[in-house]
Amino acid sequence: MAANMVLGRESGYHTAVDPILSFAQAHEAEMVAMLRRFVECESPSDDAAAVDRFVDLVADTVVNDAKVKTIRGGKFGRLMVAEMQLPGRRKSGQVLALGHSDTVWPMGTLRTMPFRQADGRLWGPGALDMKAGIVFFLFAARALRELDIAAPSKVLLQLNPDEEVGSESSRALTEKNAARSKAVLVLEPGTGLTGKLKTARKGVGDFTVTVKGRASHSGVDFQAGASAVLELARQVERIAGFTQLERGITVNPGVIAGGTRSNVVAAEAHAEVDIRVLRLRDAPALEKKFRTLKPYDKRCTIEISGGLNRPPMERSAGIVKLFRLAQVLGREIGVALEESLTGGGSDGNFTAALGIPTLDGLGAVGEGAHAVNESLLVNRMADRTALIGKLLAGL
Repeated sequence: MAANMVLGRESGYHTAVDPILSFAQAHEAEMVAMLRRFVECESPSDDAAAVDRFVDLVADTVVNDAKVKTIRGGKFGRLMVAEMQLPGRRKSGQVLALGHSDTVWPMGTLRTMPFRQADGRLWGPGALDMKAGIVFFLFAARALRELDIAAPSKVLLQLNPDEEVGSESSRALTEKNAARSKAVLVLEPGTGLTGKLKTARKGVGDFTVTVKGRASHSGVDFQAGASAVLELARQVERIAGFTQLERGITVNPGVIAGGTRSNVVAAEAHAEVDIRVLRLRDAPALEKKFRTLKPYDKRCTIEISGGLNRPPMERSAGIVKLFRLAQVLGREIGVALEESLTGGGSDGNFTAALGIPTLDGLGAVGEGAHAVNESLLVNRMADRTALIGKLLAGL
């Protein structure tokens, strides 16, 4: 049993079993079956038609329980927004549940990573990140309907088709719907095998550093050339020095390319650099460092493009209050919830930056997101579903 989760007699709680938790436990097999359908409908970010098929599958799944609309996502698949039909006559305000329909896995991955249940886990591409979170939300909403538990707020589910590649087409709608909401619940997986919720995330950005030099024959006319590769190598060391671990700032030159042949002094080279910042106020100074890079070899030029594309999710008072509510609700189902900071970004970064209380990591508990061991714990499906349901009933 996970270290931060205790149920039944082991928990020390002697109250009756929570009805939403009981519902989720009773419907575990159905949840597994739905997740299988979702995982086996592959939906890589770069295949709009595949993402659309998955969106259609989810839309068909909720068509009798929600008002569903889809929106074109340009070069990406369609966005989906579902207004859930939940008990309770008077609705005050809105709660936004955020998920994404795209995965990092290319079409055909199922041949080598089939959906399967083994060793107390469910395995498969996109199972953890984050199709299980969508399943949990749908069953949480179903629990409220079938148990006739009122949701005091209007509840929207938004699925974005491009979260894994920067949310270019979906960010505006995410921010629009978040601005109208009292709270945002993000269905990304929790942190680690204890499933810590996420109350802070680093901001994410990228820069491309392009150096242009002067080509020449490396044997016949070496001195006439100005090597872009050599210049970039010097710049990369400088750029790596922008990292300030004590401030939560990391700068990673992750991709370097340049030159054409070994006997040609390189005319051009470039580096792709990932940046992460813990605080929004640190981003302008870091960007200035990139924009003011000067060449060591004056015959070379440096061009900079890019910047911060996801603001940090900073641990605000509103986020802490929402997390404290989740802790109280968690105790009602025998779960001791913890919080975490992660360096990865999600669409929750956008909503938190607007000042909207945002709680992330409410999806599956497992490990291996974006890796061949992607999997989630079966024995944590019910309590995660119940927590989402109790939040919807309590906000």
